Amino acid sequence: MPRPPRVGRGSLRDADLRHGLRHGDLVLRRMNRSDRAAWQRLRESNIDWLTPWEATNPGPPAPSMTFAEYVRQQRAQARQDIGYAYVLEWRGQVVGQLTIAGVARGSLHSAHIGYWISEHVAGRGLMTRAVALAIDHSFGALGLHRVEINVRPENAASLRVPQKLGLREEGLRRRYLHIQGQWRDHRSFAITAEEAPGSLLDRLPAPE
Repeated sequence: MPRPPRVGRGSLRDADLRHGLRHGDLVLRRMNRSDRAAWQRLRESNIDWLTPWEATNPGPPAPSMTFAEYVRQQRAQARQDIGYAYVLEWRGQVVGQLTIAGVARGSLHSAHIGYWISEHVAGRGLMTRAVALAIDHSFGALGLHRVEINVRPENAASLRVPQKLGLREEGLRRRYLHIQGQWRDHRSFAITAEEAPGSLLDRLPAPE
């Protein structure tokens, strides 16, 4: 049986993190320490928009982390091939974030994608394009076989992303993630490389 392509350190995936994944005026790129002010302003201005959907820790609170430490953590995870975090830039401004997380190799070759976007640009299809870019990258340079997205049933805006891209719904994951003090159900969507022989971006209308 042929062995899957080896994706090691210093490979194309690292170059893509540095130089970014692009589609028109949309860029997914590695977060830098110089993004601190823009990223923090975005988070602060969207606290009411994002808080209802963000995972929390049911155990003792984790030690707080500086922005520089957060960036170093992300880069360490990329070097270890366990997760890849990107900021989302639109027309030169940071407007959100996307993560390819939980990367598993061996016989699984899978990961899951999480994302958030600023309320002031929501509804323009930007995150759908960003997720399509990320899935294409996952099946290409990262050499993964399966990608999944898990979304709370109440989060109509986030649900539209996997639905627009034609991901297969696999069912309801009961009490899947801890969010705002409770274990919350999530709808689970997935796609395999065999289900996406071309680019997922081709499934979308051209950006205006």
